[in-house]
Amino acid sequence: MPARGRAKADNPRMSIEQISPAQARARQQAGAVLIDVREAHERASGQAEHALGVAKDALEADPAATVPDRGAEIVLICQSGARSLRAAQALLDAGYARVASVDGGTTRWIAEGLPLAPLRQSADEIDFYDRYSRHLRLPEVGEAGQRKLQAARVAMVGAGGLGSPAAFYLAAAGVGTLVLADDDVVDRSNLQRQILHTEDRIGMPKVESAKIALQALNPRLRVETFAERISSDNVERLIGEADVVFDGADNFPVRYLLNDACVKLAKPLVYGAIHRFEGQVSLFDAGRHRGQCPCYRCLFPEPPPPEAAPNCAEAGVLGVLPGVIGLVQATEVVKLILGLGESLAGRLLHFDALAMRFRETRLRPDPECPVCAAGRAFPGYIDYQAFCAAP
Repeated sequence: MPARGRAKADNPRMSIEQISPAQARARQQAGAVLIDVREAHERASGQAEHALGVAKDALEADPAATVPDRGAEIVLICQSGARSLRAAQALLDAGYARVASVDGGTTRWIAEGLPLAPLRQSADEIDFYDRYSRHLRLPEVGEAGQRKLQAARVAMVGAGGLGSPAAFYLAAAGVGTLVLADDDVVDRSNLQRQILHTEDRIGMPKVESAKIALQALNPRLRVETFAERISSDNVERLIGEADVVFDGADNFPVRYLLNDACVKLAKPLVYGAIHRFEGQVSLFDAGRHRGQCPCYRCLFPEPPPPEAAPNCAEAGVLGVLPGVIGLVQATEVVKLILGLGESLAGRLLHFDALAMRFRETRLRPDPECPVCAAGRAFPGYIDYQAFCAAP
């Protein structure tokens, strides 16, 4: 436990008094203003009785809004004592003369059995702040970002190798609604890589098996099941209200169909594919950015012949490979929803598991693309089975 008394803050110009929680409580009862400078989600798990809750950044930006009298005695408390020291220095710099920081913060306050404010949050709010506390600590996410995830709707085609790890992490991350589309049933051969499913659910529709696993992980999640084969007739019903579309398909007709529908409806499409020991990921966002971002057809104008692209059942696949690729896809989905970082739009990320190497290929939009070229009207859906079977 650090020694109590006066300690230097980050700025050596001023010394800041550090006091124990018991001393802080006594000063509060004698008229000092006790301010908890943690974020709202942190205070939700327990706050000193009668403390004002004002986040450090807000307090520093306008201290007079909380304590107009610069001569008032102020005691600051955070989780462990470091943040309140920095806030105390800021108040001293702003002209407040009587400022102290609680050594050990709220953690020590609770350990010493001092009174806490009654929790005012509902059970749902307590669950939200507790479940997503590690996201809430990230300034780039925070509560506003977590609420965006909660409001998001992601359409996922495929509840198999790629969809399994991605759906697990999207559910855990707090995406509000997952729409799962897959017309297959769980087979024992799936269990080597499709981690959503279990031995006792063999024979069950994959979307139902997935729903059981995902809602057991996060009861806040809404799962809509779509146990149908994707076609031109139903694809818009599947993705029409989605914020992001996840491509976990294992065949070319569905990939081309999803691409065309996403261009038509201006939906970002997070693409992934695996083969034996290799995988690739990209983001196709031509529907929202015509002429600037490529679509799947810009990369693959024509499908390969069937014999050149065997599926997992025919060629085999390393069991852990879909986990790597699916999680990269899930990362792209979360970044899109939050508006964070640099996406894979215009880039194709390759992964070679045997060499443990990633490499990147730059992609450009095809100005003659029959689907996404700037100014070109949507040509309509085609017979994708025939298109992909053509030599």
